[in-house]
Amino acid sequence: MQMAPVSVSNIRNIAIIAHVDHGKTTLVDSMFRQSGIFRSNEQVRERVMDSNDLERERGITILSKNTAVHYGGVKINIVDTPGHADFGGEVERVLKMVNGVLLLVDSYEGPMPQTRFVLKKALELDLVPIVVINKVDRSEARPAEVLDEVLDLFIELGADDAQLDFPVVYASSRDGWATLDPQELASGAEQDSDALTPLFRTIVDSVPPPSGYPDRPFQLLISNIDYDEYVGRIAVGRIERGSARYAQQAVVCGRGGGRRAEKITRLYAFEGLKRIEVQEAGLGDIVAVAGLGDINIGDTVCDAEAPEPLPFVSIDEPTIAMTFSVNNSPFAGREGTYVTSRHLRDRLFREVETNVSMRVDETDSPDAFKVSGRGELHLSILIETMRRQGYEFQVSKPKVIMREEEGRLLEPVEHLTADVPEAFVGVTIEKLGMRKGEMINMRANADSFTRIEFLIPARGLIGFRSEFLTDTKGNGIMNHVFHGFEPYKGDIQARRRGSLVAWEGGEAMTYGLYNAQERGALFIAPGTKVYEGMVVGENSREDDMAINICKKKHVTNIRAAGSDEAMRLTPPRLLSLEQALEFIADDELMEVTPQNIRLRKRILDTEQRAKAKSRQEKEA
Repeated sequence: MQMAPVSVSNIRNIAIIAHVDHGKTTLVDSMFRQSGIFRSNEQVRERVMDSNDLERERGITILSKNTAVHYGGVKINIVDTPGHADFGGEVERVLKMVNGVLLLVDSYEGPMPQTRFVLKKALELDLVPIVVINKVDRSEARPAEVLDEVLDLFIELGADDAQLDFPVVYASSRDGWATLDPQELASGAEQDSDALTPLFRTIVDSVPPPSGYPDRPFQLLISNIDYDEYVGRIAVGRIERGSARYAQQAVVCGRGGGRRAEKITRLYAFEGLKRIEVQEAGLGDIVAVAGLGDINIGDTVCDAEAPEPLPFVSIDEPTIAMTFSVNNSPFAGREGTYVTSRHLRDRLFREVETNVSMRVDETDSPDAFKVSGRGELHLSILIETMRRQGYEFQVSKPKVIMREEEGRLLEPVEHLTADVPEAFVGVTIEKLGMRKGEMINMRANADSFTRIEFLIPARGLIGFRSEFLTDTKGNGIMNHVFHGFEPYKGDIQARRRGSLVAWEGGEAMTYGLYNAQERGALFIAPGTKVYEGMVVGENSREDDMAINICKKKHVTNIRAAGSDEAMRLTPPRLLSLEQALEFIADDELMEVTPQNIRLRKRILDTEQRAKAKSRQEKEA
């Protein structure tokens, strides 16, 4: 006779999911402070869960992380997840570890594209949702309307009756308080700055404890991978059955098949920001284990006597691809530590082990690799991480991944939400229409902003963000999330302006740049080393133009009035990594080194490039 599953009453496993900048990481900070994780006199920086330099610089969460706090004798394992759609793979896989989710929604912005995406994944896994309407202390907050919008979103996503009966918490994660009563907000009553108790109580009361069979053979599904320089790869997951012990013999069942015997050499539990080494961990707890060799996300660690793999969550496919190749410019090898194809190959395939929504494929060339990801930001974060680690390489323009079904060509389509001032609504709609966007919703907000929603091909968004910011004078806010595959929408006009290309190698001179700036916007300053074929600016016309920026002023003994006045140069437009990716054309590459980001033509020689263009035009 089979025993009924047992609930572990002193554990709750939750994930915090939300759109970008709705306050997830700040809420975790407040939960830490009020659960006694830190000493009273301990100095703690803000957004303590953003442990990676890139996360702190950009103010976004990129990697999912685990932590744990205690409340009333209950251990609450918390997973902090990214809010940007490009890192959706991080969210999808960690949801397998939890029984409930805290859905944070900004009290002014309401549900956004990523809110829809993460909530859909949570509802599909039948997780219990708790809605936290955050930032209710904002002067423009509209919590009642936002709650109605959230309810509409639940209904639209097909939530069942139990999921529609979600508890609601009103909170200010920055000030560290929460309440269940919206009347307290309306009355303007002073809030206790140490009052997240309603949130903790709601988590304990509403999220079901993990359940299973503690007396059966051990089973652990791996949802995350960490690394320690002393013990190597560390696998993180939830114990689905039985219990794990230090020095236990185990079998690793690979997600793609195959089994091998291993031994657990380290076993850790999470306490606050630390991993605490333990001798044993039980059913339902989220743990980290070391000693399992080359283990990957989606593998199952089982008792040696009962190797039974568990199914892993399906991850949405990549939508954008780029080619990473060995740097072959005239400046190759001067600035990077890792410059060979072997270094590049090893690093890219190592990334795939932990980045489950990324794909790497070998190409016909041994020096080039096709890398596919969820979006431009997903791939640009990889590029920035690699250059900081000392890698030198070059990448191509991002291209969307098409799909063919039943003889029809399908392309990825994004759900775009843009908040723009009323004065710029017309130009935004016009530009999105030119990129094959289809408007599906439009409404005015209370602060003279208008929210417009579009379904637009993913290729139509490549290079659009910088144009959008220019058109809205920096006031527009846009977010997008993958919607699905739809029939090919037709050709979209590419970049409307050409490039200014260096005619010869050398050092950029003030005299040469002064004459060149009349032709368009420059990307470099005087004294910059350049080579023939390097892109040094944006032409004001459609065609590319070769210019001589290394030209010096001839020295003579003849002077005219005013000729010796200082030449005034317009400050160069310094492109960020994302802006450079948006700018490059199909016949251009971005050269990435630890010290510089350069744009260049694929064919560097000016004469050969002109011949290739002529041949291409004849073939067309």
